[in-house]
Amino acid sequence: MSFDGIFTYAMTKELQGKLENGRISKIYQPYKNELILQIRSGGTNYKLLISAHPSYARIHLTNENYDNPSSPPMFCMLLRKHLEGSVIEQIEQKDMERIIIFRVKGRSELGDVTHKELIVEIMGRHSNMVLVDSERQIILDSIKHLPPAVNSYRTVLPGHPYVFPPSQDKTPPFGLDEETILRKLDFFGGKLDKQLVEHFAGISPLLAREITERSGMVNRETLPKAFIETMNRLQQGSLNPVMITGNEKEAFYLTDLTHLKGERKFFDSLSGLLDRYYFGKADRDRVKQQGNDLERFLSNELKKNKSKIKKLQRSLVDAEDAEKFQLYGELLTANLYSMKRGDRQAEVLNYYDENGSTITIALSPQKTPSENAQSYFTKYQKAKKSITHIHEQLRLAGEEIDYLNNLLQQIESGSPKDLEEIREELQDGGYMKKKILKKGKKPKVVLPVLEQYAASDGTVILVGKNNKQNEYLTNRAAARDDTWLHTKDIPGSHVVIKSKDPAEETILEAANIASYYSKARSSASVPVDFTLVRHVKKPSGSKPGFVIYDHQQTVFVTPDPDLVKRLKK
Repeated sequence: MSFDGIFTYAMTKELQGKLENGRISKIYQPYKNELILQIRSGGTNYKLLISAHPSYARIHLTNENYDNPSSPPMFCMLLRKHLEGSVIEQIEQKDMERIIIFRVKGRSELGDVTHKELIVEIMGRHSNMVLVDSERQIILDSIKHLPPAVNSYRTVLPGHPYVFPPSQDKTPPFGLDEETILRKLDFFGGKLDKQLVEHFAGISPLLAREITERSGMVNRETLPKAFIETMNRLQQGSLNPVMITGNEKEAFYLTDLTHLKGERKFFDSLSGLLDRYYFGKADRDRVKQQGNDLERFLSNELKKNKSKIKKLQRSLVDAEDAEKFQLYGELLTANLYSMKRGDRQAEVLNYYDENGSTITIALSPQKTPSENAQSYFTKYQKAKKSITHIHEQLRLAGEEIDYLNNLLQQIESGSPKDLEEIREELQDGGYMKKKILKKGKKPKVVLPVLEQYAASDGTVILVGKNNKQNEYLTNRAAARDDTWLHTKDIPGSHVVIKSKDPAEETILEAANIASYYSKARSSASVPVDFTLVRHVKKPSGSKPGFVIYDHQQTVFVTPDPDLVKRLKK
């Protein structure tokens, strides 16, 4: 993984330089496995994000804003009791492991000096945060509990002694000479990058492959030199944080990875790198987990409507015999004199055919020739009516598919707070059952919260992330002379520039935001229409979020996550 022991070493150095001797002013727990610590240090306010997320575990300074629950979880309340107002005396890494220890000095309710340790374990799905009493080395609490039944080596529960995860007993990678490195490696015993991971602490497969790549012709002379050179540079803080895209999977690291192909973006700090790399990723993962039932429901509804369209199209083919029924009725009427009751068929001249061909028409022997002709006219009228009905049903099913695709896109690009509004919309539309409120309890009317962005010239840009927000933005929050944007014929967000005549650069920036929050997020060139809000109309009886517009112009943009992140307020 990218967040290996070496990365942890460098991140610890970065946090030491910014946060040591800083005071913890506020603590929040926006999500189940994540903490935000607001720290005042050196005259600057910092936000430290600590995540024990099983897929996105990390620790770094952040500029992102997070929504906090109305009532803090128990672990958050405990941390506030023990850590708020305390000073971070020391930040250190445990050996070369992915463990960072915050040693904190504070005062108890009685005014006595206390020492606590917040131990952060960045270990994938085993990641954790543990608050420990320094003097007794007793666990006060942890964000994840680990009972003896789950792990026989150590118990992570309040009141138990804190025990570090088992050591891997690997050789520290710094300050080694070539002879020591060679003693650890067997050049005839398999892949050398795997041996580097196996024998040296803090080295991930990603870094091991990079070292072997930098050694060129891998042998006993080049590999130790490449190892020592790389480690010296990293130990001295000569970093070049990079994010590489264009591979099957994005990658990041504290130095360039020459063995990976792709587009590179470099950063000034590890925190800046992680803030950008995880921008939206963790949110989308939470949305996927919390909105799994919604996504499954919408996918099933989508399948039903697609199946319905196939059936309607088959019915339409059958109904297209209407013209044939009319022809049979007219030909029978013109040849009544040549038929009698009891005939099972009639062979008549098709006078509509220039070649003068004949047609054999099936008859009911129980009916008179006139009744047979009238029967075909009746079939014609029924088929004609059914065609109109089928076309109407096809139109409605097509609109339903567009609506469901739009909701799926909103779930994909939305945040956890958007899910509840999408759920309410489905309940209001009769797709899902509404929650039954207690008698006398009225539902709270809460106005949607719009995302705000600031263009390069300072102009405010507002974004709706779901249909409730889109309708509120376009119909209530926006002025008639504001500029409205939407991806052309592609499901996406409504975007409004709070200006009648915005600069060209502002239009392109807003269009980029519109393309980013659309189904075409991964496309290279996305068409975005823009017009004044006064030209945007919601048809009567249409689905939530659906509008029509005119007087539009179109620009083409390529979605740029870095630009979207930079413009976000």
